[in-house]
Amino acid sequence: MQLETLLSPQGNPLQGPLLIRPRVFGDDRGWFYESWNQRGFNEAVGEDVIFSQDNHSRSIQGVLRGLHYQLSPEPQAKLVRASVGAIFDVAVDIRRQSPTFGEWVGAELNADNKHQLWIPEGFAHGFLTLSDWAEVQYKARGFWNRECERAIRWNDPELSIAWPLDQLATASVSLSEKDGEAPTFSTAQAAGDVFP
Repeated sequence: MQLETLLSPQGNPLQGPLLIRPRVFGDDRGWFYESWNQRGFNEAVGEDVIFSQDNHSRSIQGVLRGLHYQLSPEPQAKLVRASVGAIFDVAVDIRRQSPTFGEWVGAELNADNKHQLWIPEGFAHGFLTLSDWAEVQYKARGFWNRECERAIRWNDPELSIAWPLDQLATASVSLSEKDGEAPTFSTAQAAGDVFP
């Protein structure tokens, strides 16, 4: 397993999110890789991580889910991968005391590269479906809790996330009603809906 700390567009490494490149063993019959190993993952991220639930979604091209997160008392961390198709996966630092507060990182996760993105607590998460359709699986530390759930607008100019919209067959994204009405980053800060 190879790990990579990603750089924000400002050139800063975001401490926390990690791009994980698993070792894939292949030959003319196909391939094999470990998508999850408790001991190896704990060593990689430097802490003991116990996941609470596994989630699986299917989305057509242009679907954008996010930017989602949960606050205390039930924050969530996620280990995300695309088992079918391709997505552009994003993590936004929403830890007020962090030197990279408000900065983001993104990576393409797809069935071919088999990469995974570890997104610890303190980050908002979202993804854009790039392929005709994609299946996204992620392990979550912390249970889903409606009372703790929050969202930030995906296209907030303050965040300036460079979503690869040019890879879509259409010029617009498809959002849930909730995501379409999500507040801006500044509004979330003013409401106290960020991490300390």
